[in-house]
Amino acid sequence: MKVKLSQYARMQGVTTRTVWNWMYKGLVKYERTNTGRHWIILDEKDLNKNKNVAVYARVSSAENKSNLDSQSQRLLAYANAKGYKVAKVGTEIGSGLNDKRPKLEKLLADPSINTIIVEHKDRLARFGLNYIMKLMEIQGRTIEIVNNVESERDDLMQDFVSIITSFCARLYGQRRSKRH
Repeated sequence: MKVKLSQYARMQGVTTRTVWNWMYKGLVKYERTNTGRHWIILDEKDLNKNKNVAVYARVSSAENKSNLDSQSQRLLAYANAKGYKVAKVGTEIGSGLNDKRPKLEKLLADPSINTIIVEHKDRLARFGLNYIMKLMEIQGRTIEIVNNVESERDDLMQDFVSIITSFCARLYGQRRSKRH
């Protein structure tokens, strides 16, 4: 597999100048294209061996705690099958609409984590996932979604149901608090 020199530098967490030095010392295999650009030659094993990966599992209520454990086990099995080195496991119970999830925040703020693996995109965030992914991409990091929804219609319907469910829960929660 070939990657651009700048992409390889981001993956390693170093500057492009450092990669140039590695190339000239013979520490990194590369090839030069006929346009003069340099490509780093990598095996799939090389790609995964330097990745610090975190898995993140979330359920929306304590009633689903058993699903939380099985979700994290599935993510760990996925990471192991890909040859990733799992550095951290984050599990939380809380709404996908809640933007105050300390374990997720800790994973997002940790620059040593190259990739965060989630089972479904809604396990990470119901809305704004694209912004999170773009910000991580700028840092040379990624979010890997194991079961990505292909149908835009199904995805939109799931978002709609999530909004209605969230508003209903808030409404009934307010009514319940007035009774007590």
